[in-house]
Amino acid sequence: MNRIIQNVLLSFAMAASVSAWYNQADFSIMNIKLLTVPVFFLMVYGLSLVIAEDVRNAFKKVLWFDKREDKRPIWQVGVGIIFFFAQIGFVETFARSLMQFNLAGMPLYIIFSFMNAFLLTVIYEEIFYVEEKVAKQYKFKKLK
Repeated sequence: MNRIIQNVLLSFAMAASVSAWYNQADFSIMNIKLLTVPVFFLMVYGLSLVIAEDVRNAFKKVLWFDKREDKRPIWQVGVGIIFFFAQIGFVETFARSLMQFNLAGMPLYIIFSFMNAFLLTVIYEEIFYVEEKVAKQYKFKKLK
């Protein structure tokens, strides 16, 4: 269940980013909507669902996730980034009117996305993170 949720959120973030890049273009496919959801977003979302697992595995290889002794910090960062970019992508694709508000020069949607990603990561970790308990073997010197 953990991998499925991460893959769905990652594919949403990828599809939202790509459709946000092309949102301002004058291509006719950008204007077609199905129940207020852009058709281009749906096409890219379907494609990104196919490659989401490979993208996650590529990041694990780049960050040497399997070779780390303590996997928890990098797992938290990865899940937090997925939550952050999914929220950013939602605003950029579906709620562009929220992009105009600023807090001392910083876009307010980025601040709220960061705070929400932190909270969601903590909650998500409590639900899904399983810590592997491995007993280390110690060698003792023989006493004479």
